[in-house]
Amino acid sequence: MRFRHEDGSTVHLAYCTNVHPAETLDGVLAQLRDHAEPVRRRLGVDRLGIGLWLAEEAARTLDGDPRALLGLRTELERRGLEVVTLNGFPYEGFGAEVVKYRVYRPDWADAQRLEYTLALARVLTRLLPDDVAEGTISTLPLAWRTGYGGERAARAQAALAVLGERLDALAQESGRSVRVGLEPEPGCAVETTADAIGPLTALGHERVGICVDTCHLATSFEEPRAAFAALAAAGVPIVKSQLSAALHAEHPERPEVRAALAAFDEPRFLHQTRTRSSGELHGCDDLGPALSGGLASDSGPWRSHFHVPLHAAPQAPLASTRPVLEEALAALVGGERPLTRHLEVETYTWQALPPALRPRYADQLADGIAAELSLVRDLLTHHGLKELP
Repeated sequence: MRFRHEDGSTVHLAYCTNVHPAETLDGVLAQLRDHAEPVRRRLGVDRLGIGLWLAEEAARTLDGDPRALLGLRTELERRGLEVVTLNGFPYEGFGAEVVKYRVYRPDWADAQRLEYTLALARVLTRLLPDDVAEGTISTLPLAWRTGYGGERAARAQAALAVLGERLDALAQESGRSVRVGLEPEPGCAVETTADAIGPLTALGHERVGICVDTCHLATSFEEPRAAFAALAAAGVPIVKSQLSAALHAEHPERPEVRAALAAFDEPRFLHQTRTRSSGELHGCDDLGPALSGGLASDSGPWRSHFHVPLHAAPQAPLASTRPVLEEALAALVGGERPLTRHLEVETYTWQALPPALRPRYADQLADGIAAELSLVRDLLTHHGLKELP
């Protein structure tokens, strides 16, 4: 979906396909048929943006086989879909029964991460619509914090420098620009937008910036406008933004709240949980350990890294951080010019929701994704953007 900003630029809205498990190109093609096109039809639009997640195997296939890449592009066009952004955070196995810490491997200290990201960039230049000159990729925020530092940090920083050089060369060769954004996430070497400023200003490359995930932003209790102002002052570009909402518990000390939170403690994904006390952030790597006494429950609200549906907040006594998303979106697109032109709804945890809230059929999942996109569409038009055909 495309929108015209008041400054004349085009803002793209997509939904991220990492909600659908697929490791191979055949799996990606099935996603387009079984999920993405039905979402487009529900929205009643002729063109729907999707933020493709391509696992390493699918990316390698597309990068090495021009016929396969042409086939994917043809299938996108046939189904009324377009791609301007890719999710390059998970490397593989995102649909596994247990993901947890695996999603952070390989990190930017490992050569595979650079190779994978460059393959994605090459593929993206050939998937972009004819009238779009720039694509974006979100990526791992360097590494998970444990065991990171020293030599590994130096290798990661060197890899980012090579990435910038290769993206420059790719732009010259293809006539298309690709930018990559580190996606701050709780527990990682780059946990907050503030953490990103140091390595990105040291790098000093315009094609490598930040991807703002509004669930992660909220989980770390960051204030959107202050965070974005600090990035702008440091010259760090917001490459793209993932629109998502975290789980919020206002009174985690109450038994009924803890019982409600326990229903979201599931074995597949990591749900980093944070609270803020006296201006300091405290947290646990997962919701279960937080509930087991690893996090103080009497110092203030908890927020957990659980991407809940944007349009449907959890029932009381829980809530979502959708107000943070709305504040962030207002800052991103509500000014004289957009701070980013690529927006991506990224609720990948539909099947990790408590059983009563999970979609049971593909049609129900398509309904939910379409409802999320419809909500964001309304927010964008509220800020003066005009939807384009």
